[in-house]
Amino acid sequence: MKLALYPKYKPSGVEWVREIPEDWQSFRLRFVAITSVTKKEVRELDPETKVSFIPMEAVGEYGGLHLGTAKPLSKVVDGYTYFRNGDVIVAKITPCFENGKGALASRMFSGIGFGTTELHVLRPSGHMDARFLLYLTFSDHFRRIGTASMFGAGGQKRISDDFIRNFRHPVPCLSEQRAIAAFLDRETAKIDRLVARKERLIELLQEKRTALITRAVTQGLDPNVPMKKSGVEWLGEIPVHWHIAPVYSRYEVALGKMLDAKRVTGESSGKYLRNVDVQWDSVNIEDLPEMDFPPTERNRYLLRSGDLLVCEGGEVGRTAIWGSELDECFYQKAIHRVRPWSDSEIPRFFYFMMYGLAKRGVFTAGGNPNTIAHLTAVQLRHYRVPFPSTGEQRAIAAFLDCETAKIDALIAKVRQAIDHLKEFRAALISAAVTGKIDVREEAS
Repeated sequence: MKLALYPKYKPSGVEWVREIPEDWQSFRLRFVAITSVTKKEVRELDPETKVSFIPMEAVGEYGGLHLGTAKPLSKVVDGYTYFRNGDVIVAKITPCFENGKGALASRMFSGIGFGTTELHVLRPSGHMDARFLLYLTFSDHFRRIGTASMFGAGGQKRISDDFIRNFRHPVPCLSEQRAIAAFLDRETAKIDRLVARKERLIELLQEKRTALITRAVTQGLDPNVPMKKSGVEWLGEIPVHWHIAPVYSRYEVALGKMLDAKRVTGESSGKYLRNVDVQWDSVNIEDLPEMDFPPTERNRYLLRSGDLLVCEGGEVGRTAIWGSELDECFYQKAIHRVRPWSDSEIPRFFYFMMYGLAKRGVFTAGGNPNTIAHLTAVQLRHYRVPFPSTGEQRAIAAFLDCETAKIDALIAKVRQAIDHLKEFRAALISAAVTGKIDVREEAS
């Protein structure tokens, strides 16, 4: 996209923006928008008036509101942030602010919305177009400078009222603001459609990956092999020479140690894995917590290379293989350690088996993740699953490692393309709202 520059520029007086078009002016946001919206105007309404209730999760990233919930005004007028149609809302807390959460309020019940207190509200003045103001808050410089100004600790960092009120930004005349907003509406919609198509492609590739794994671990690699009924409802038919057996007949299943903070002495301490540290095919070893593992317990909870780590809760059945990334590491109760009884079992095959079962919803009744909160050791031990010979397990694991690596590489390329599109989107918005490009003819 080749876009023209403005004919003349002048110093902006704003360090980060430097020069702006000759006819533009720089203002602090408090001079072009109301930054402290009061509830006086709604307190005079009927308390039973239906209004939109919009929690943070209903605020989109870079635009959009989910308006499914309505509540009586009396239930939300106190304790929540008020805004109305035409207001711009901006998330104030990390990481929502950095991720671009914010929107132009519209189509709300009775034209009124209430949401989390972690929202800033900007009400544009008569000299500020609401959509231009929205794009201003989406711009890279607004988010970057705002992030640098955050106060608070850790996950509680916030954007202050003073940052919003005093943020200085170049502003053109109202008709030009509207032209810029119209241009950005059109161009960002094109980019968003491209992103949506690529995200759909990722979904299809992931579905293909899951189908490939599921088929290989339940039917093998030979499409012409004779099949037999497995006797397991979710499984269907399996190769005639495969065996069905409960997990406990081939693998030891042992739950980790329960954390008891009151009994931590610091003696015989060791690092341990939590549920969150175990993701599909990867284990986090950074900043692991520690607890006591006295000599009588160390062997019981010590991980060995090749141990499978299976999540009891959360994403039930999520699995990774421990590869001795640390010389010594233990595991907490939220994880099952699954260890083969003999060398005839290939843990990598069992990993793919767990992936296929979990993605098919086998660990959740009817595929509904809300029906089983945990995968207990008893349940896991008694699941009946197919076991081919050692050689075939090894061949299936090698095949799946190769084929899934190809799919993963494709997914990575598509994600990279999405990142580039999003970067271009952000750069286009920033350039347009600061006058670095002249889009007036493009908008007409």
